[in-house]
Amino acid sequence: MTIPVGEQAPDFELKDNHGAPVRLSDFRGHRHVVLLFYPFAFTGVCTGELSEIRDRLEQFAERGAEVLAVSNDSIHTLRVFGEQEDLPFPLLSDFWPHGNVSRAYGVFDEDKGCAVRGTFVIDRQGVVRATVSSGMADARDPGEYLAALDTL
Repeated sequence: MTIPVGEQAPDFELKDNHGAPVRLSDFRGHRHVVLLFYPFAFTGVCTGELSEIRDRLEQFAERGAEVLAVSNDSIHTLRVFGEQEDLPFPLLSDFWPHGNVSRAYGVFDEDKGCAVRGTFVIDRQGVVRATVSSGMADARDPGEYLAALDTL
């Protein structure tokens, strides 16, 4: 079960694609967060989704939002993926303990061993204000995230 709208988003600390620690609570009081879980780097749908976010990143910034993308890949994989796809936002590794943050948000598929496509729009107070999910093979529409940010 995913974190419901209106609940406090679970805090976490994960390393980004450059090995730097990123804590959700560091954004509290400063920026909204679009927390986007995706299955795997270098796959077609995931690459397409994150590339579309990259191409629309200014629209997120205009709304006072930070994009954090989380997968269960290692930081080394995410570093190469981020460089190859020119992804300027943090790619967070939920590699070890494997899937702990994905599980906390209710988006870890135990059978496949990876996060499913789940997105949480979190306000400046750390409260989940919208969620968007889709099947493993189905891309999400970043316009839904932007529309949710417009209501904050």
